Amino acid sequence: MVGLVTLLAGCGAAGSGTAGAGHQVGGEANLALPDLSQVDFLGGMNGRMLLAVGLVVCLFGLLFGVVTYSQLRKLPVHRSMHEVSELIYSTCKTYLETQGRFLLILWLIIGAVIFAYYKFLVGFGWGRVSIVLLFSLIGMAGSYGVAWYGIRVNTFANSRTAFASLEGKPLPVHSIPMRSGMSVGMVLISVELFMMLVILLFLPGEVAGSCFIGFAIGESLGASVLRIAGGIFTKIADIGSDLMKIVFKIKEDDARNPGVIADCTGDNAGDSVGPSADGFETYGVTGVALVTFILLGVPNVTTQVTLLVWIFVIRAVLVIASALSYFINVAITRARFRDAERMDFEIPLSNLVWITSLMCIALTFLTSYALISDMGAGVWWKLASIVSCGTLAGALIPELVKVFTSTKSRHVQEVVKSSRQGGPSLNILSGLVAGNFSGYWLGIAIVGLMAVAYGISTTGLAAMMLAPAVFSFGLVAFGFLGMGPVTIAVDSYGPVTDNAQSVYELSTIEEIEGIDEEIERDFGFRPDWETAKQMLEENDGAGNTFKATAKPVLIGTAVVGATTMIFSIIMGLTQGMTTGIENLSLLHPPFLLGLITGGAIIYWFTGGTIQAVTAGAYRAVEFIKENIKLDDTVTRASEADSKKVVEICTQYAQKGMLNLFLGVFFATLSFAFVEPYFFIGYLVSIAIFGLYQAIFMANAGGAWDNAKKIVETDLHAKGTALHEATIVGDTVGDPYKDTSSVALNPVIKFTTLFGLLAVELAVALTARGLGVLVAVLAVVFFLASAFFVYRSFYSMRINSRLEDTGADDEFEDEIEQAIGGPVPLAAGTAVPRHAESVERPLGTVPQGR
Repeated sequence: MVGLVTLLAGCGAAGSGTAGAGHQVGGEANLALPDLSQVDFLGGMNGRMLLAVGLVVCLFGLLFGVVTYSQLRKLPVHRSMHEVSELIYSTCKTYLETQGRFLLILWLIIGAVIFAYYKFLVGFGWGRVSIVLLFSLIGMAGSYGVAWYGIRVNTFANSRTAFASLEGKPLPVHSIPMRSGMSVGMVLISVELFMMLVILLFLPGEVAGSCFIGFAIGESLGASVLRIAGGIFTKIADIGSDLMKIVFKIKEDDARNPGVIADCTGDNAGDSVGPSADGFETYGVTGVALVTFILLGVPNVTTQVTLLVWIFVIRAVLVIASALSYFINVAITRARFRDAERMDFEIPLSNLVWITSLMCIALTFLTSYALISDMGAGVWWKLASIVSCGTLAGALIPELVKVFTSTKSRHVQEVVKSSRQGGPSLNILSGLVAGNFSGYWLGIAIVGLMAVAYGISTTGLAAMMLAPAVFSFGLVAFGFLGMGPVTIAVDSYGPVTDNAQSVYELSTIEEIEGIDEEIERDFGFRPDWETAKQMLEENDGAGNTFKATAKPVLIGTAVVGATTMIFSIIMGLTQGMTTGIENLSLLHPPFLLGLITGGAIIYWFTGGTIQAVTAGAYRAVEFIKENIKLDDTVTRASEADSKKVVEICTQYAQKGMLNLFLGVFFATLSFAFVEPYFFIGYLVSIAIFGLYQAIFMANAGGAWDNAKKIVETDLHAKGTALHEATIVGDTVGDPYKDTSSVALNPVIKFTTLFGLLAVELAVALTARGLGVLVAVLAVVFFLASAFFVYRSFYSMRINSRLEDTGADDEFEDEIEQAIGGPVPLAAGTAVPRHAESVERPLGTVPQGR
């Protein structure tokens, strides 16, 4: 939305620079908020007073998080499991501290560009520039802070979930990760909303634009870095740990495997830190986009105030709706499963999503009627209907994702069936089928809901704003995030269930002498070991499914939000759609070239992220093979070896992330300087290519992941050739679903947000007669981007000779001594370790289920 020059008349701050005839620069930073107290609602309460109530709602959300945090911490847990979860938290903390320092370095680079732009080109004073830089730091700190909170809560919950499973009842195994996830979701959304309300209520209106643009850039930077690095870290560790099951025929999360602690750390770095920062940024950037559009696209000041207050009151109401839905679902789940011996862990999660969606839709209509029913022409129900399209998508998309990733889905069962006879080859092909099919159904669903929103926007909204279709798309993204606390909660459920299973194994609690009597004496129950392990496996499958459901919601929001920003710059460049429209055509070569270029960047980026995982996993596997000790005298890997694997993961995550982020950063600058319409084509392209690439990769990975889970939990076929085939498929899917796909979301938003600032800079310089300088800078920035693209492969290559295809004789002897037999050369050559590991026909279940 930077660059909406023609709409800035009357909104620009004094002292902002100009770049030529009628071209004012500074964009969103020039925007000033109107007086929110000039419009009354609900029979006499003005806008400021009403929004102040929203602060109370935010405090309620924070209180919810604090109370839940305290409750989780006080839950019973055996010391052996508590020690493991604290070790996981310790490594997570080290990782986050490292990432924090790295973030500050990158902020200095971005901050230098922001400073140069606003100080020397726009002509802002020192105070105004400082505001932009300060709020970029606040935004980045927000993303970083909620990520830290997420891992702390999750590492409390993982050991408590593992211990609760010993009672043999499924309800606590579900309720603890659900409670921790809801805590993260409520705190995240409440902090974000609180920060934006503070800007609206307590800061001078003339600096609001500077605050919002700085805040959005900062949180986008934080989310991009934490998502990319976290995704690389977690999959290096996961693959390194999983491959040991094939090489050494050891069980899942074997405590002697030094890669398991790194895997647990990665579960939090990739599946907790990344989504928390991503959700925080998505919620914030979408809000900034809507605020900016209202200030730029709605000419009447009274209407501006009305819509601003309406949006933020709706946000506060939907936080309450999420909390109410959670408590309703808790009551329903407790009544249904209180005395149950087994339960389908997906049922209460699905119920929560649908209850929240329906509750949010109902309260959206009620709140809209109460606040804006006097606007006339049915505006209240039209806007509420558009928001509800997004809210409905928040529930419908998870249902579609489950079709391709749930352990009960026909696609996932097809992956298992094909693996039985075709091994890893057909396993991988079936997973690719699931991912591709999912792109069709999810794409059609998103387009359909956006089309409905567009249709409603044509029914009279043009009388009150420019480009109502743009506003409707922004409201769809707003609706996507309306049930934000619950979307984050079901996503955070996954890393807790995954960690709980690992904590159980790493604690080696079953091997503690007299443990049954100790637990009965200290905690009042007799542990049921076999049932506990089975429930943790099944709950992990549910966690896998719902981790997958959150990914398309966030990527869908990114694309819809990016669409809003892209349309906004079009409005600015075309003088409110009155001139230059022919440049938005395939007949304008730069626009067409931009469309083609975006796809190139998306495919490089996904390849670069997978390369970082591949190289890092190779190094991790190499270290683990050389240091794993499997003799009878060793019960668990040394802490030093475990931390070394964490160090390897961190090293490759940072190195890969630096190359990838700077490649994207300089590409954004370069393409924004090439030509404005080229850049519009580029932004459209990365949004569309990114959407389908992300959906395909996320759901293919989810199908491979839960195909392995079916083999482990339903078929009890661990250690067989079928199990090894699904492990191979899962290691392919790991970077697909948890590295490449999820990193595209913040990359699209960062590129669009920061790129709009860059294209404004290019347009301003060109208007000053510096077109040659702009062209030279475009080439320089492209060469810088190409350098980091080159490094993303050639500096991340696996450092070994092509001839080194296997272990030498001495190493093979060491392995034989360690495992007491010959080195397995092919999948399926070893006898299963456990007598119960017998393949059963797909779809059958063991007795007692």
